[in-house]
Amino acid sequence: MLIYTLKRLLQAIPTLLIVITISFFLMRVAPGGPFDGERQLPPEIEANLEAAYHLDEPLPMQYLRYMGNLLHGDFGPSFKYKDFSVTELIMQGFPVSLEIGGLAILLALIIGLPLGIAAAIKRNSTVDYLVMGTALTGIAVPNFVLAPIFALVFGVLLAWLPAGGWNGGALPNLVLPVVALSIQQIAYIARMMRASMIEVLGSHFIRTARAKGLNEGEVIFRHAIRTALLPVMSYLGPAIAGIITGSVVIEQIFGIPGIGRYFVQGALNRDYTLVMGTVVFYGVLIVLMNLIVDLLYSALDPQIRYDD
Repeated sequence: MLIYTLKRLLQAIPTLLIVITISFFLMRVAPGGPFDGERQLPPEIEANLEAAYHLDEPLPMQYLRYMGNLLHGDFGPSFKYKDFSVTELIMQGFPVSLEIGGLAILLALIIGLPLGIAAAIKRNSTVDYLVMGTALTGIAVPNFVLAPIFALVFGVLLAWLPAGGWNGGALPNLVLPVVALSIQQIAYIARMMRASMIEVLGSHFIRTARAKGLNEGEVIFRHAIRTALLPVMSYLGPAIAGIITGSVVIEQIFGIPGIGRYFVQGALNRDYTLVMGTVVFYGVLIVLMNLIVDLLYSALDPQIRYDD
């Protein structure tokens, strides 16, 4: 298991290198620069700023300098948040995004898995059609449409919950963003679990279990669900990383100071180091989530083993 883990981590290095390289040069060739928004800076002052951040150097030299700093764990200073380094901004925003994203994934699993199982057991029934129809709607309607509606209805018109703000992570402030972020994931997980359960319930080992006299409850809960969870686990790896770092719209709409909001502000302000730091952090998170999912396979399916 240890050797397998080390191999996977080593295999991820070229992928991360390609992502970092492409992102670096795309940011540099995009129109505008980090100091274009300043009010009519004199040319000499702008030249001094570019020299201070090494932006006056050729692109290959900037790339090599950035990669050298990255190897030492230095994401560099933020061009717009003058008193903060990129590492400090990520460490400030990540716990917020982690809390929102973690709760959203947890809610999606709590609701999506039972719905998918029920739809598979009651295949082609009213329950199945209702669950799948609702799930299809949840997939079709993006969260950037649902979030403003939730804020307007429950925050403004009914005044049941705050329409925005973080307030230190108070429960009322968490409800709307977590629900808005989880709805699409609930739909995906429900549909995936239904399809997987239907396939598993028609497999040979399930027919053997029934032939041995096990009741339907034992067949489903002791044998079918465990195997049916494998495709869902595959989906959860990148989904968790994406929902934690990619809840950009939700954080913007509800005014949540998470890492996604920093990413948007960095892209709009051409804050190269902030955008690059977020991209690197996101890439590492995806690699780790996929690795954890692969390792969990062996716990769910005894036939899967990672030999050293």
